[in-house]
Amino acid sequence: MALVEGCKHSLDITVPAAVVAAETEKVVAEIAKKVKMPGFRPGKAPISLVRGRYPNEIRQDVVDAVIPKALEEAFEKDKLKVVSRPSIVDLHFHEDQDLHFKVEFEVAPEFELGTYTGLTAKYEEPVVTDEDLTQRIDTIREQRAEYVNIDPRPAAEGDFAAVNLKSISGTEKPVERDDLQLKVGDADAVQAFNEQLVGMSPGEEKEFDVTYPGDYSEAALAGRSVRFNMKLNMLRRKELPVVDDDFAQDLGDYKTVDELKEAVRAAIMRERETESKTKARNELLDKLVDSHDFPVPMVFVDRQTESNIEQQISGLAQQGMDVSKLNLDWDKVKESQRERSTRDVKASLLLDKIADRESIVALQDEVDKEVQRYARSQRKPAAQIRMDLEKSGGLGRIAAQIRTEKTLNFLFDNARKEA
Repeated sequence: MALVEGCKHSLDITVPAAVVAAETEKVVAEIAKKVKMPGFRPGKAPISLVRGRYPNEIRQDVVDAVIPKALEEAFEKDKLKVVSRPSIVDLHFHEDQDLHFKVEFEVAPEFELGTYTGLTAKYEEPVVTDEDLTQRIDTIREQRAEYVNIDPRPAAEGDFAAVNLKSISGTEKPVERDDLQLKVGDADAVQAFNEQLVGMSPGEEKEFDVTYPGDYSEAALAGRSVRFNMKLNMLRRKELPVVDDDFAQDLGDYKTVDELKEAVRAAIMRERETESKTKARNELLDKLVDSHDFPVPMVFVDRQTESNIEQQISGLAQQGMDVSKLNLDWDKVKESQRERSTRDVKASLLLDKIADRESIVALQDEVDKEVQRYARSQRKPAAQIRMDLEKSGGLGRIAAQIRTEKTLNFLFDNARKEA
């Protein structure tokens, strides 16, 4: 076996003429059964005529039969962990002679694990202050706020205006929103709306132009100048609930506001612990990758690059961008992702090797819990979800994700934390 580069290797393989001849006889016999030739009943044509009439078909069928067997034997003999589709780059096939070919392929890298315990990472035990708790409670109050209609009067900053909005010109597709609620004077809103709303009274209607910035969140409006018709239907004020025992009981299984605050404080703590732990684990993983130098199969890198790009495109689509209109040089995009993808693949291979050495596995009850969690999120029976996952190979992916998570936790638990 010869090394081409990285994880790419090549083999020169010879298939004896006797093996090729025997396979040729089988192929010719099979073709003779199927073909129809003038003057002969189906399957009764002389072998010599079949050979003369269908040489290309016979050659291709022989190659398709002989080469996979030869590859399997060669890979098994050398105990090769081939991870890419073999590529035949040089084939010599002549009648009554040995068949020779050269094959190129990638193999899983062999590498030795260096130090992976006792690595240092920045980590501070999170704290939750009373101010943090108050801010989170205020957020909950905002989410449960009620909007109360107020008597007609000119709109002022702080009011909430219910409007009917309709585009007149400037958009590819008409924009029409009924009973759209806008906060008058909202610093995050397009200022043209604030300027037009101040002083308007319920029942009043006006037309005006709005110029959207080029980086506006709605791609259909970004960079455009749009003329709108807007009618103010009514004004409302926002009323926040009082933080008392009734408020706590409305939110869940809490008897008092103190119980609610205790639960909210614990939730914030869990969030911050997860965030701090994730940062530390990522730092450990980066150090692990930096301290191990080994080649990775390009087939893995390409697959990881595709996955990374798909995730990014999905994220853009969720933000409202029409990804079908993206005018990108995808070769350049893939090349820009290659370094990150290579590190991702290295990290994955390292975590797998550590998991093997430390006998880290996904337990059945862990997989079951994840299936049940997914079933609840999909609002489907767990049995149906499990059946679907078994068909799609999803159970294996879940087990792999759990194993990776446990391995990352192992690295974190066995690391030296520094503030």
